[in-house]
Amino acid sequence: MRRTFLQALLGLSLAATSLAAMAQDSFPSRPIKLVVPYSAGGPADMLARTVADKLGLRLGQPVVVENKPGAGGHLGGELVARAPADGYTLMLGTIAHNGAVKLYKNLRYDPTKELQPVILIAESPSVLLVKDALPVKSVSELLALARSQPGKLSYGSAGNGSAMHMAAELFRYMSKVDYVHVPYRGGAPAMADLLGGQIDMMFDSLGTAHAQIKTGKVRALAVTSMTRNPSLPDVPTVAEAGVPGFDSVPWYTISAASGVPAAIVEKLNTEINAVLKAPDLLERWAPLGVLPLGGSVADAVRRNVTETAKWSAVITAANIRIE
Repeated sequence: MRRTFLQALLGLSLAATSLAAMAQDSFPSRPIKLVVPYSAGGPADMLARTVADKLGLRLGQPVVVENKPGAGGHLGGELVARAPADGYTLMLGTIAHNGAVKLYKNLRYDPTKELQPVILIAESPSVLLVKDALPVKSVSELLALARSQPGKLSYGSAGNGSAMHMAAELFRYMSKVDYVHVPYRGGAPAMADLLGGQIDMMFDSLGTAHAQIKTGKVRALAVTSMTRNPSLPDVPTVAEAGVPGFDSVPWYTISAASGVPAAIVEKLNTEINAVLKAPDLLERWAPLGVLPLGGSVADAVRRNVTETAKWSAVITAANIRIE
């Protein structure tokens, strides 16, 4: 009897292994959706479209980018979390989903439990931009102006909890200045209003800021990393320009609903790693200051845990709230 029971267990184990292998071998058999939880034209959208095009070629199925802006990126996040856990619905995740969850009190889902990272995509410093009409040419001049007019200057972001929002709030906290937050449904509409002079400043991703800096309608004051970026060698860091210790580098993941079979997650991780090593992708991203990351699923989990601890402490210390 005991032998029969053990044989049955062995049979079930072999069957499960076989099914996992079959899932990996047959995946994907139809198009994959990659949700960008922000509007088209922003940094997350740019990264997603670059990866999607190349990933589709490797998988033999289209990877279709779908923009779902709203709720600071959580409309799209919830959509992916509620999708079938089969690997056919993915998301371009940002700090809103991977690090700044403490900011939100009434989410209808738990990103830390209902989303799982597949892979780290990239990191790219932000750059502090001001509209050309603002009479400042350095961080120290901006701080002086803000302190002389508390609550008068305004900054735009891709939404509450976005990298743009968190960088600006960290800057506010560390420099002891006061200004007004204007959240948008993505980085592109925020940039449109900065170019149009409706807002005074924003922390934009280097990946999308270069084209706007070249127009002369916005001025770059500082980058948010601890070291200068090779794509803007003459632009100082925020830390060296007047706010010592400032460090805020956005990172991006591809994530999926929790419960996607490990075999499928690993296959996606392997294929996206190959995409991130493509020479033409490296050539496209390097001049924009974007660093491809890649690595294992575990690497992505560790990065998210570390960043969540950092930004939770910042949110608490700075008493950052969403009104």
